[in-house]
Amino acid sequence: MSTRLPGGIPDFIEKWNPKLFKQVGFGLGAASVASLGILANDMLHPALPVGIIGFTAVYWKVGTDDLNQSNHTLRRNFPFLCHMRYLFESIRPEIQQYLIESDSDATPFSRSMRSTIYQRSKAQSDTRALGTMRDVYEEGYEWGAHSMFPANHHDVKTRVKVGNKLNGCSQPYSASIFNISAMSYGALSGPAVTALNKGAQMGGFYHNTGEGGISKFHLSGGDIVWNVGTGYFACGKTVDGKRMFNEEMFRENSAKEAVKMIEIKLSQGAKPAHGGILPANKITAEISDARGLGPGPWTEDCASPPYHSAFSTPKQLCEFILKLRTLSDGKPIGFKLCIGNPSELASLFHAMIDTDIYPDFITVDGSEGGTGAAPPEFQDSMGMAMAEGLRLTDNMLKGAGIRNRMKLIAAGKVYNGFSLVRTMANGADLCNAARAFMFSLGCIQALKCNANTCPTGITTQNKNLSSGLDVPNKSVRVSNFHAATVLSASEIVAAMGHTNPRHVTGENLWKRENGIHVSTYSDMHSKYLPVLEGGELLEEGMPKVPKKMQGWWKEGKVLYDSMN
Repeated sequence: MSTRLPGGIPDFIEKWNPKLFKQVGFGLGAASVASLGILANDMLHPALPVGIIGFTAVYWKVGTDDLNQSNHTLRRNFPFLCHMRYLFESIRPEIQQYLIESDSDATPFSRSMRSTIYQRSKAQSDTRALGTMRDVYEEGYEWGAHSMFPANHHDVKTRVKVGNKLNGCSQPYSASIFNISAMSYGALSGPAVTALNKGAQMGGFYHNTGEGGISKFHLSGGDIVWNVGTGYFACGKTVDGKRMFNEEMFRENSAKEAVKMIEIKLSQGAKPAHGGILPANKITAEISDARGLGPGPWTEDCASPPYHSAFSTPKQLCEFILKLRTLSDGKPIGFKLCIGNPSELASLFHAMIDTDIYPDFITVDGSEGGTGAAPPEFQDSMGMAMAEGLRLTDNMLKGAGIRNRMKLIAAGKVYNGFSLVRTMANGADLCNAARAFMFSLGCIQALKCNANTCPTGITTQNKNLSSGLDVPNKSVRVSNFHAATVLSASEIVAAMGHTNPRHVTGENLWKRENGIHVSTYSDMHSKYLPVLEGGELLEEGMPKVPKKMQGWWKEGKVLYDSMN
């Protein structure tokens, strides 16, 4: 009787070994010889012995290679047969996605989430029959509180002015409440970037360039937000192996008509405080042109370190903001970050108050955000999620009395009308999305963004794959998705009785916490992330502020002073 435990390796696999491999191989060899003899008597179709001989040759070649290598124990112990494991592993994601997962399964985006985006991108009906498929009593279920007296959704404001005259901004920008988040050319293919940009032009919303510079694909007619990262691509040069900011390059590129705002990248939600390197052998003429690397040959890697060389303290960041505002002739200047240490955030706000230099916007990127490639530890375990990071930033700005000086932009799995409204209720003035717009291009969540083998041609530089992406068709889908999402958000805001999304607050949103208890978003985390109205952090003794936030604010002041 077999003693194999349930779920263990099948018996025939456990018994497989190099000796048995050779015995089976000799048997196949004998079968090959026999098939030739039978073929000579016209007793078999010629294809059969050819197939047997071919399989035998492959069997011996693969198996002997397995036995002769020393890197993989599995291949030496289970020659030839081990490749069945590799085969099944390679198709596991497809089997899981197409045959096993339910509509609510799969990460980072479920089939239900993706289906909504696909339908709206194609301008298909996205209505459903019979009622919700969700369990309204499950942990984490969320809902919005509608009004007995809803407003007209046509009256809902869906544009926000970014750029404060008090800050010195002379070229404010009217932005949509929903826009394309930072994705670089290089991470995305040229056709994908072009389709996104043309879609943004059609729909009247902006397209963030990502830190890879301004490529020709970004200049296809749509408004862009120029993301300035630690590599200073298109606005920097390499000096003694270190990327340094260059004022003249910045002045020239910031003057482009398409550039409506400039965003300094401090960190990214999916990999906060982690840099990246593009190997020299992967740099192409088009990438070099976008990043301002100069003519080839390129002998040095293109690095984006975790830190900026232009500044290293909160005060220096404020001064850098002022410099960019001056060089860009008054365009809106802001920065993007994933929230980490709250006291460091407080030190930055102390610097703004002390220097009287303010950004026109802050982009809060949640740790649930996407990336083309990042270490799993950084993706899974670093940085604050968007809801908490946004709420902390919004209320600390209010408590410091400076919330009116800037707009808050948020990014982190915003993909439909409800997620857009929920994010704005948590403090955002407008939102960005990256992966949602990738789905509108046709992304199937193959999870091959880092392998240069994206089957839909979106995240690859392989022209054989990217050429399959039809720009005119996909740009329309990008615009369709944006329009449908904004319409959905407008209808939800109106259903809550408002005509301005910023009037929706945490009191309008509820969440089930443990099956029977529910809380409004305003009540959640109130011990650490209170809802402040204005100036409470500046009052003597801060009597209305919880002890935890008082501590962060005081630590921020000490940190700011120590850096000066």
